[in-house]
Amino acid sequence: MTLRHEVFLARVKERGEYGTDEEAERVARVVLALLGAHLVGEVRAQLAARLPDEFALILLNPLQSAEPLPTERFVRATAAWIEGATEQTATWDVSAVLSTVADTAGEDLLGQILLQLPVGYDLLFGRPQPA
Repeated sequence: MTLRHEVFLARVKERGEYGTDEEAERVARVVLALLGAHLVGEVRAQLAARLPDEFALILLNPLQSAEPLPTERFVRATAAWIEGATEQTATWDVSAVLSTVADTAGEDLLGQILLQLPVGYDLLFGRPQPA
């Protein structure tokens, strides 16, 4: 089931404790563009189908990445794309968006997403996996 734009954005805004919808939207767009560069095939398509149309398009037309970024570099890349962000605030931003994505995806799809990502992304999604 596709989540409505307002609902997805409200969840990101609440989790990230953003003051405005615009701030939450900007962060969501950056994180989803970077995430889209890491996902391929049916997994990316399935996730896009569960996101609001505006965010699905961003996920399906990602920034280009030569290789999957380790979590630290993913956070640094996010910080570079968000004006005034630091690695610390970018970690918060990434977690606000990816935990909302995890809820939207559901456990089965999230498991498939995590298989396409380097080790450690489970923590960014707020779903630590057993060792």
